[in-house]
Amino acid sequence: SSGKRGPYYQKVIVWAVGMAIALGYAFLTKTREEIGHWMRETWWFVRLIFPLLLAGVFVVGIIGALLPEAWVTEWLGGASLRSSFLATLIGAMSYFATMTEAPLVHKLMGLGMGTGPALALLLTGPGLSLPNWLAIARVFGVKKALVYVPTLVVLGTLVGWIAGNTVLR
Repeated sequence: SSGKRGPYYQKVIVWAVGMAIALGYAFLTKTREEIGHWMRETWWFVRLIFPLLLAGVFVVGIIGALLPEAWVTEWLGGASLRSSFLATLIGAMSYFATMTEAPLVHKLMGLGMGTGPALALLLTGPGLSLPNWLAIARVFGVKKALVYVPTLVVLGTLVGWIAGNTVLR
């Protein structure tokens, strides 16, 4: 062993320090009941998202082999309003963490996805997903979630369409 450390070494250290600070703060300032509630909510969220994350990683792994290039070019190619809207819907309905979303978009662009729709997918993927919808509805209420979701779909579509026809041309 030459003593070289992997590419994630510094990130793991930063994460561990951040976790230690957060836990220290929580145990110094929160009651036992508040910490218990925090842990229950965290566990609920992990149980909800982890299976979806695994499914997302699986889908990204097989998408290149199964998705026809002609379909991607037809439906997500170019910079049309329809392409940006469909990309936004894919982002809104899917749960792709950033670690899977970027490779997915890269793969789709290699199959013919336009730059505007790619931007639309990248914009809506993190802000919209089924688990995100549930969390927003749970925290802020169903009415606010019913405003938030369509607003991001419209904005993501417009930004992808405008950027695909101007800046990213």
